[in-house]
Amino acid sequence: MLRLASCNKIVLILFPTLLLTAPVFSQDKPDTDETANLQKATQNPVASLISVPVQNNSNFDIPPNKRTQDVLNIQPVIPIGVAKDWNLIIRWITPTIWQPDPSVKDIGFYGIGDMQPTFFLSPKKTGKVIWGVGPYFILPTATNPFLGQGKLSLGPSAVALVQPGHWTIGALVNNAWSVAGPSDRANVNQMLLQYFINYNLEKGWFLTWSPIVTANWQAASGNVWTVPVGGGVGRVFRLGFQPVSLAAQVYGNAARPAGTSSWTLRLQMAFLFPKIPKRK
Repeated sequence: MLRLASCNKIVLILFPTLLLTAPVFSQDKPDTDETANLQKATQNPVASLISVPVQNNSNFDIPPNKRTQDVLNIQPVIPIGVAKDWNLIIRWITPTIWQPDPSVKDIGFYGIGDMQPTFFLSPKKTGKVIWGVGPYFILPTATNPFLGQGKLSLGPSAVALVQPGHWTIGALVNNAWSVAGPSDRANVNQMLLQYFINYNLEKGWFLTWSPIVTANWQAASGNVWTVPVGGGVGRVFRLGFQPVSLAAQVYGNAARPAGTSSWTLRLQMAFLFPKIPKRK
């Protein structure tokens, strides 16, 4: 636990420094068009762009002892050409979780949570509206019962967005139902809605609003919804020859179940790989 706390403090110190002092995307002569294209591509969940986002969510003030849950998501996005006119976008989330024990002040659980792969089928050629649809899974991979739901769950997922001018506006939604797992674990019926609004500025900077709204349809009345409000800022640039995107966001929960966090700090670094390797 001490090592995790120390790591979090280092991240909180270094991340804003890197964000504010990062060089622009092209270090010698900025390529405005290339930067703008990467800004929009990294904000598009079904873009023809390989990316490896590493996202840390610190959820603060969890009662009764005002403790902090930490969720580090490694979530690579890999597009694969499956036909002349179609891409398959694989989005695979692997969470590493620190979960405080609500009943014991100095005890918690650390390990891998339930992995969440999504497979979007998306047309290569799109009009004004970019979209993708496919199955969403929750795999019971948690290394500790406190870190996962213990059920195999699945359901549909869809994403749609538009990118007029400097804007990217869209939403991603899924709903999962449990289909297998131990009878002593609660059934799963949950929805996730992430709407995202990005406004791209000069020199790789962008403003971003991308709260994750969730609904647990199995919960008692008053504990169904988690509704965050907030946003943040980010930047696309190069670390050496590697294009990356950094973003920092803060959200307060306007609605939340009893016993959960009141606000969240989200820090994300995404490694970008603009060219898709050709299949042999």
